[in-house]
Amino acid sequence: MARQLDADLLLLLTDVDAVYADWGLASARPLANVQACDFVPGDFPAGSMRPKVEAAVEFVRASGKPAAIGKLEEAVKIVGGLRGTWIEPAV
Repeated sequence: MARQLDADLLLLLTDVDAVYADWGLASARPLANVQACDFVPGDFPAGSMRPKVEAAVEFVRASGKPAAIGKLEEAVKIVGGLRGTWIEPAV
C-alpha cells in the first residue's frame, strides 16, 4: 500500500525500540542505519522482527525511499531520525 500511495517513508511501529543484531544474545545491539542491501531478513527469527524487516527492505528496494522501524511511543523521534532503525537505499 505504501508503494501504491507513493509514500516518502514506510514507518513500521512495534513494541521494540529498534531492530537488533544478535537479538537474545549478550552481544545484542540496536541497528540505527542500515542499507537495504546489507539486511538479510533470514537472519531474524520468523516470529520476531523478520516480517517487518522483509516489508521494509522490499519497500526500500522497490521505491528507492527509506523505511524505519521502531517503538510506537517514539514515532515522532523515529520520523525525525533520532530513534529506531532506518533502512536506506544503497548509495
